[in-house]
Amino acid sequence: MIWLTLLPLAALTGHTIVNAALLRRLAAGETTTERVAVLLPLRDEAGRVTPCLAALLGQAGVPHLDIVVLDDGSTDGTADVVRAVAGDRVRLLTGAPPPDGWLGKPHACAQLAAAAGDADVLVFVDADVVLAPDAIAGGVALLRISGAGLLSPYPRIIGAGRLVQPLLQWSWLTFLPLRAMERSPRPSLAAAGGQWLVADRAGYERAGGHAAVRGDVLEDIGLARAVKRSGGRIALADASAFADCLMYPTWRDLRDGYSKSLWASFGSPAGAATVVLLLVILYVAPPVAALALLGAGAVVPALCGFFAYGIGVLGRLVSARATGARGWPDALAHPVSVLIFGWLVVRSFALRRRGLLTWRGRPV
Repeated sequence: MIWLTLLPLAALTGHTIVNAALLRRLAAGETTTERVAVLLPLRDEAGRVTPCLAALLGQAGVPHLDIVVLDDGSTDGTADVVRAVAGDRVRLLTGAPPPDGWLGKPHACAQLAAAAGDADVLVFVDADVVLAPDAIAGGVALLRISGAGLLSPYPRIIGAGRLVQPLLQWSWLTFLPLRAMERSPRPSLAAAGGQWLVADRAGYERAGGHAAVRGDVLEDIGLARAVKRSGGRIALADASAFADCLMYPTWRDLRDGYSKSLWASFGSPAGAATVVLLLVILYVAPPVAALALLGAGAVVPALCGFFAYGIGVLGRLVSARATGARGWPDALAHPVSVLIFGWLVVRSFALRRRGLLTWRGRPV
């Protein structure tokens, strides 16, 4: 029955190839005369905010640039590090605790947006992102070229989780029709990465800003959906040549980070189980069955299984090449990546059911 996976796998990998060819990319050497506010929320980031800040202070091609930093209740001296690195070249705000019904990051971002003055463009950046000198100008230029109200430029992901982290870009390149997503008004057809977002100020406010996603664990996707509901458009772009993101330095950080939010990626436990089961059938079963069939002497069916496995590996390779991720030999372990992802999904739902999900010392 392994041959039944060949057609859907070929279709999905073909879709990945098409998406990779159509994927928007930032251009080097752009400039903008628009007023841009870079908004940086920080909570206990003393150990890794310095490279991010230094990169922001070194931006070129944006003469009207205001960098606003919010210390969101840090207890590790984050504000002192910001003062030491940036001095009076940034505006440092002290955040208020989130009110009832608000999660920490949406509230921090809402406070930053309110402090953005007369900026035309809002650029939300996380502390684990390090931008190239022309990244902000390139992001603003692509925002205008795309006609979107919200642009999500995906950085190159570094750090722990080589087998898991690239699944994020692989998933939307494989399953999401990118250009159709941009044109479609359907809020359900949306994707975004909160590490770096570029928003048209007027469109952001028309969508309700972060107040519209105050209780969303995945506030980035929620904001993209809010923009669509207000009549705006969204766009994704590869920014791997312009930004690095050390999202999770250790495996423990990755495990806990994915666990806090994966449950929110699916409509229900049943929906999550369906997705994971389909991924296992398509990407794990073929190589496992091929090895078993080969051991049983069924050479032709085994070759069919290995071919199906190869189609899946090809899709992972195409995704890696398009988004700056590592291709070989990581793509060969794609079935292992899917199994780890499935385990993280199960863990996320289990912790949520027990009320044990927290992030940065706050309950989720």
